[in-house]
Amino acid sequence: MASKEREIDSYTYLRGFGNHFTSEALPGALPQGQNSPQKCPYGLYAEQLSGTAFTVERKHNQFSWLYRIRPSVCHEPFTKITEPTNLRGSFSINDTEFIPNQLRWNPFPLPIDSESLNFVFGLSTLAGAGDPTLKNGLAIHIYRANKNMENMAFYNSDGDFLIVPQHGRLDIFTEFGRMLVSPNEIAVIPRGIRYSVSLPDGPSRGYILEVYGHHFELPNLGPIGANGLANARDFLTPTAAYEEKEGNWSIVNKYVGQLFIAKQDHSPFNVVAWHGNYVPYKYDLANFAVINSVSFDHVDPSIFTVLTSKSAFPGTAIADFAIFPPRWAVQEHTFRPPYFHRNTMSEFMGLILGSYEGKAEGFLPGGGSLHSHMAPHGPDATTYEKASNEELKPVRVADGTMAFMFESSLMLGVTPWGLSKQVHVQPNYWKAWQGIKSNFVHDSKQS
Repeated sequence: MASKEREIDSYTYLRGFGNHFTSEALPGALPQGQNSPQKCPYGLYAEQLSGTAFTVERKHNQFSWLYRIRPSVCHEPFTKITEPTNLRGSFSINDTEFIPNQLRWNPFPLPIDSESLNFVFGLSTLAGAGDPTLKNGLAIHIYRANKNMENMAFYNSDGDFLIVPQHGRLDIFTEFGRMLVSPNEIAVIPRGIRYSVSLPDGPSRGYILEVYGHHFELPNLGPIGANGLANARDFLTPTAAYEEKEGNWSIVNKYVGQLFIAKQDHSPFNVVAWHGNYVPYKYDLANFAVINSVSFDHVDPSIFTVLTSKSAFPGTAIADFAIFPPRWAVQEHTFRPPYFHRNTMSEFMGLILGSYEGKAEGFLPGGGSLHSHMAPHGPDATTYEKASNEELKPVRVADGTMAFMFESSLMLGVTPWGLSKQVHVQPNYWKAWQGIKSNFVHDSKQS
């Protein structure tokens, strides 16, 4: 069910995932029959925004045409922001720590009153792998903000941002229109799209998954069929909304993990009409149609995948975004929580609200955990004992809870900020499993 916060979203949206949309804020602003006429309606400028190479096969080609009051090239030169930031653009062994231990963080701190952080300058990189210059890899960021982006727009040359608000809504003004994104919703802003973030609820915090390579797409459903998991109809893209506004504006660009800034004398949100399939969008996690076992055994967590960014190897992702929403558990003669496992993926988990079914304590909303390649993990001792002995009747799981996972085939390094005193890595996380006792019984009758 949608929350009260989401019920007051007054913005209008276009529905669907991967669609070729058209939208205009003034009637007749979209040229008819061609993309770049000699003169556009209303004296607008035509500008193409390409999210893929021109020659990518049609089913993967992503682009949009924007019809704007002034083209986006009308700005002064970019200069590098020299103030130190917590952002990272590459993850070599020289500037990040690659740790085989299980890691868990307390809730990442909200900004204090003496800090003045907007969405851009409150970004901190927690972990990642790869390099945006090679268009291969990902980064996990935490955002912490208590200030609106006044007369400022941001765009990312490195990759796509999948934004997961945990505390406070985000009012995002993009070149394509406006989105209001609440906790338990996500937003995706593809690389190159300019946007500004306001905070209607004051201080805000959340998680970001950035991918450098392939754009996010819906996972293949295989034997599931045509429906289930995240359905295309539930994704929302903003409709054209523009402002004709003069003044001193700053355009901030993230380029290979560094921030650059340029000045211009007008709002960048001057797109009166647009059409295309390279667009920002949001999705309400409450709309996820859960697929699960109705007989026995715990199905692999891949059934909870919302979006994926594929690698060059079929069936292997640079990054998956998966969630663990409220649902029924009905499996018979089965250990129902997540099982103990080791795998060739790195798993970062975050918690939006509630408590996660696989951990009885210590995993808190606004915090996170990281289990690297082949690091053993699973339920803690308390959860194991309870689930091993409870009556296996149909029960609701995770009501009032939403946990998520950023999963990657890459080995993730942790940044200095991720291990600093600014964030609290729990030193005793390993003890969560130390209470697991041996139940071995040497009895030939059980063989």
